[in-house]
Formats: sequence, structure tokens, C-alpha cells
Amino acid sequence: MNTKDVILELRTKKGLSQDELAEKLYVTRQAVSRWENGETIPNTETLKLLSQFFDISINTLLGSPRQLICQCCGMPLDDSSISKEPDGTFNEEYCKWCYAEGKFTYDKMDDLINFCADHMASENWTSEQVREYMAAMLPKLNYWKRSDQ
Repeated sequence: MNTKDVILELRTKKGLSQDELAEKLYVTRQAVSRWENGETIPNTETLKLLSQFFDISINTLLGSPRQLICQCCGMPLDDSSISKEPDGTFNEEYCKWCYAEGKFTYDKMDDLINFCADHMASENWTSEQVREYMAAMLPKLNYWKRSDQ
């Protein structure tokens, strides 16, 4: 879905006219019209306002152009699992289980591996297979790369 379609769908779901949305975002109705016609896309600051107003990530506003994964645990991210900063803005780097209210849940890789091994093990993956997978994958993620420095 393109940005123009996302904005139009979100606006109409909220029952807002272009004028009403423009007023809430401090832009002109013509700006909203140009976004919805695909002539332009909102600038960075306006994307942040749209993200907060509609409570969705900027990635979703842009039509989900990239697949996001948590840079702590590797879980795929969508708007329901993306973490938020204390001010309510989305943090598209981490899931809400690894980063909540401005704080990281895990500071030791072994703690995360143990948690995942306990909760991800199934008839398809043994606890030991989960541990091996996580031990190989986690060091490649930004959170763990930074913590090594």
C-alpha cells in the first residue's frame, strides 16, 4: 500500500475531512489533498505528527517499505509489537517486550536466550536448538553489537 492510500484510509476511518486533518496537523487542506493524490509525501516532522495522531509507525505510513525486526531479539515488528518511548512515540528499533518505557528489558544476552529457549521450544524446535539459533543470531543485532563496545 502506498503512503497516499494509507493516509486516505486512516483519515476516512477516523471520519475526518481533509480540512479537519489539516487543522490537526497544522498544514493546509491542499497539502493533505496532495498527499492523498500521491503528488507529495509529508515531510519528516509531519510524518511524526501523523504517526502520533493515528498511533501507527512511520514505517506503516510509508506503506511498510522495509521489514522491521527487533534489534534486541530479532522478532519481526509490526505496529502492535513496536516499542514506544515514554512520550508515546514509536521506537522502530525494538519490540515492546525488549524495550518498554524507555528501558531495556535485557542487559545480558544469556538472559534473553534463556527466556526464548523456555518460551519458543516446541515439538519442532527443542530448547537446545532455540539456544543455538539465538546464540548465533543475536550478536548480529544492533543492540548486542553496541553492548560489546
